[in-house]
Amino acid sequence: MSQIKTTEEFQDLFDIDANLNRLVKNIELLNYINPHNIAAEKKKFFSAKYNYEPDFNYPKMRFNGYKLHRLFFSQRLERIEDEDIRQLYEDIIYEYSGLIECIETIGQGRKFYFNSLKSFGTPTEKDIENAKFILRFDNSDFDEEMLPLYNAGEARDYFDEFSKRYDFRYNIKISNNLSAAAMVLNNTQTLVLRKSHKYSLNQLKVLTNHEIGVHMVTTFNALEQPLKIFSNGLPNNVETQEGLAVYSEFMSGCLTIERLKELAFRVVAVDSLNKGYNFSDTFHLLHNQHKLNRDKAFAITLRVHRGGGFTKDHLYLKGIRNIYKYANAGNDLGVLLTGKVSLEYIPTIKKLIDLRLALKPRYLTDAYEVNNNTNPNLDFILKSLK
Repeated sequence: MSQIKTTEEFQDLFDIDANLNRLVKNIELLNYINPHNIAAEKKKFFSAKYNYEPDFNYPKMRFNGYKLHRLFFSQRLERIEDEDIRQLYEDIIYEYSGLIECIETIGQGRKFYFNSLKSFGTPTEKDIENAKFILRFDNSDFDEEMLPLYNAGEARDYFDEFSKRYDFRYNIKISNNLSAAAMVLNNTQTLVLRKSHKYSLNQLKVLTNHEIGVHMVTTFNALEQPLKIFSNGLPNNVETQEGLAVYSEFMSGCLTIERLKELAFRVVAVDSLNKGYNFSDTFHLLHNQHKLNRDKAFAITLRVHRGGGFTKDHLYLKGIRNIYKYANAGNDLGVLLTGKVSLEYIPTIKKLIDLRLALKPRYLTDAYEVNNNTNPNLDFILKSLK
């Protein structure tokens, strides 16, 4: 392991970093955004022939938002001498402040939606064109690997076996209160699997490469870093991290047209928020107009309408587009595995490594070593995204 600079030499930087780390512990958005009563509200929605607005319940906030805002903005950033590093920390404080506003307004309709817009943005016209382009491709070929045959317990066993290729240890939890099939909680190094979900073999391959091969890899690389911002996340890290994760699906050979279409449908669904659609409007758009089966349509609608309008999901498609172009240009993916980092801050990350304030990644995504994709259509689509 490379030797890092002592805290004495950059005492002010390490003090500010430690202060932010203490403050950010309570603001893992994913701990608050998943409703408690998904199954019950889904049943009501289907019983009402899709003309019912679900009334979701969310976890209670465990911190004082106003006090946290004040403490974030009281940091003496002028004590950080390097201009690039100081700017990074200023950007981070604004990012974390935005996440607090998101959590404070979960379940408050458009108020949450506008805070989500500030933190995650919304699809551009170019993003919407990319989504429509993907949706024109046919994915009707039958494949036994797509059959939903495995329960959450069997999925846990599959994850355990896959994870033997990495020498880190994490927790696996099975939960009913999850809108995704699987999710990594960064701050507790926990993988959560949805109890009621049936997994196909292809989905297990996708999720292991996505959740373990990237999200857990960057979680454990971040824990090795002397600066805690690598764990807590740089601005816009969601787009980059999800792009890296979907790129690992592509490189490992398990990305499908159907999976890309799912990411495209998320863009369409997030765009419907911008048009003022309610839950049932978005569901009808996906189920009736785009012919998605009702369970998939419900799952995507839930993801984007939870909280009052959660726009994060449009970033997956933008992320894979940007990472694919970055990797195809021969750039180093390793620097993006150093923690929860983003493409925009690569020069600053490299500066931190040069100053020995950050370490090169210990764990690397093994899917990146060899391109196992055998579908020329996927290459064509990813190269064609604007």
